[in-house]
This record gives sequence, structure tokens and C-alpha cells, in this order.
Amino acid sequence: MNNIELFINNRLEKREDDFSIRKLTKTFPPIDFCSNDYLGLSRSSELKKLIDKNLLNIKNYKNGAAGSRLLSGNTTYTEETEQFIANYHKAESGLIFNSGYDANVGLLSSLPQRGDTIITDELIHASIIDGCRLSHATRYKFSHNNIEDLTEKLKLSKGNIFVVVESVYSMDGDLAPLKEISLLCQTYNAALIVDEAHALGIFGENGTGLVNHLNLQNKIFARIVTFGKALGVHGAIVLGNKNLRNYLINFARSFIYTTAAPMQNIVSIKSAYILLGKINLKSISDKINLFRKLIKENNIKALESPSAIQGILFSSNAETKNAASLLQSKGFDVRAILSPTVPVGKERLRICLHSYNTDQEITSLINNLKEIQNNG
Repeated sequence: MNNIELFINNRLEKREDDFSIRKLTKTFPPIDFCSNDYLGLSRSSELKKLIDKNLLNIKNYKNGAAGSRLLSGNTTYTEETEQFIANYHKAESGLIFNSGYDANVGLLSSLPQRGDTIITDELIHASIIDGCRLSHATRYKFSHNNIEDLTEKLKLSKGNIFVVVESVYSMDGDLAPLKEISLLCQTYNAALIVDEAHALGIFGENGTGLVNHLNLQNKIFARIVTFGKALGVHGAIVLGNKNLRNYLINFARSFIYTTAAPMQNIVSIKSAYILLGKINLKSISDKINLFRKLIKENNIKALESPSAIQGILFSSNAETKNAASLLQSKGFDVRAILSPTVPVGKERLRICLHSYNTDQEITSLINNLKEIQNNG
């Protein structure tokens, strides 16, 4: 075994020893409390029919884009879809990326320059961290949702200042104090960037997100909205003004140097937005309220969250994996979130609620969690 193979083997063995090894699976328990498909659109027959219908209206589309947007991959339909989405979110303009990861990396690696400052919440998504690492800017992180700590970091900042947060945090499910952060950014002349991945479809009129819900769209420099969660399709868009769109077209490497999404994907995105505008979001709100009510009644240790993401806390990787296995054996698709993805001592089951989860399924899940807790 050479040095590289030994390195790989040792890293994997350490993950095994820490109960933190990641593995792909092809088998899924029947009751979904795992996916980000909050509104059930990824499984929606109505959305499938709408996509098929809208594709029929586009003549002679190619199976693939066959090049980047700057070469052969751009279409009038794609640009119309970008503007449709921007209008939906009351933004001036938008640029579609192939994934949320691409959007965050492209935005954060290209915009801040050497001498500038990026400040992120300590629980920010990995894609944003990677984008920041590719930038030459100075980088700080502030304690989660801590306005005082953010203020201290702003006082240290130089050059153009970018503050980056998630509106709904993907592992804790809690909300950023966007109003307070927005006011602080105005005071320090900082550009606020908000990742709305887990707010789309859950908050705001017609599921527009937390920024629109709080009427802050004119106070936010850029929003990243992803389509692979509540929309049930794939891709992402960066929303902002027209200058930002043109800047990203010219400088965001994850946009410039990748093959454009095929027409089928763009049609799927627009179709999902059309359907989102017609969905009654009270159903997912009711599921969230029921879950919160039941965990409080049963004294289950959980993170505070008003979103579709609910965290049930345990004290170690082994304990969390055991709880997940017990629930999976009873038909619940629930996954353990382990350190180092989350801090040691904050391992949890990440429960995702959906409009298609029945009240009986939610009640049964809570009863099983209570039994696990009592036997722990």
C-alpha cells in the first residue's frame, strides 16, 4: 500500500471508528421524514403533467445544451424563466445556476476581492464556506444568530463588506434575525447576502421565502434561491439587480465554465414555480404546528424551529445512529446527522416535515421517539 492509499484508508477507518462514515443507500423506508421535498412536488403527478405539456410547446429542443450559456447553451426561454422567477420574488433580475452549490461558489468566489471582508454565520452551509475559501477576501464568522458578535466583526472589517446568512438554517431549522441583520448592514454599509434554500415554499405569500415575508427584498444585496427542496426539481438562481447578473455572467467561474442545464430542466423549474403559485401552503404549516405541539407535550429534546426542519437532539454519534436505525426498522425514513457535520454533542435526527405526511404518521413518529428517549 503506497502513501496515498494509506492516507485514504486511515481517514476512512477513523470515520468508521467515530461512527461518522457516510454511505450511499438505495433502500428507503416508506414513510418519508428525510427528504427536502416539503411540498411533495418531486413526486407530484400534476407537476409531471405540466412539465410534459410545457415541453410540447417548445419545438425542436435539444436533449442537452451542448455548451455553456456563453457558447451554445443560452435560450430565450431560459432568460424569460429567469425574469419570471425574479418577478415572482420581487427582484430586479436573476441568473440561473446548475445547482445551489454552483450558485454559492460562483457568487462568493467572484465578488469579494483581496482587501474586502466576508462575514458569515458560524452555521452557514458548506457551499458558502467553499465559495468564501476561493475568494481572496478576509473572512470572519460570527456566533450563530448573535447580533452583538456580528457587530464586533463588522467593526473589524475593511474594504467592501459582505455579510452572508441563511434565512432558514439547514441543520437547525431556525430563522436568521433578518430585520436586525439588515439594519446592522445598513449602518456599516455592508452588502447582505441571504441563502433562501429552505425558506422557499414555506414562508411568504405564495412561498416566496422569508425575505419577501419580511418585506426586505429591497434591503438585500443578493438572494440565493434553490429549486431542489420545496420546488422538487433542480438548480438555483441568484437574485439581485441587473448589474449583479451581468457581473456573474462575466466573472462567476461556476457559471462560465460549465455546460448549461438542458431545456427539460429549465421547463421543470418554470413549471414548478407556476404550480407553487397555486398551492395552499396551510397544509405544510399545519404539519409543522402539529409536530411542535406533540414534541412539547411529550417533553422530547428538540431544537426550536418554526420551519419544516426539526432537530431531535442526542448526545453522541452512536446514540443518534442507533435511534435512526430503530425508527427505520419501523418504516420511518429518518436520518442521523453526525459530527463533524454538526458540533460534537449536538448530534441529531433531522426530521423533515412534508405536506403529504399524515397526522397519524407524525403522531406515530413522536410516540416512537418518546419510547426511544425513555429507554435511552
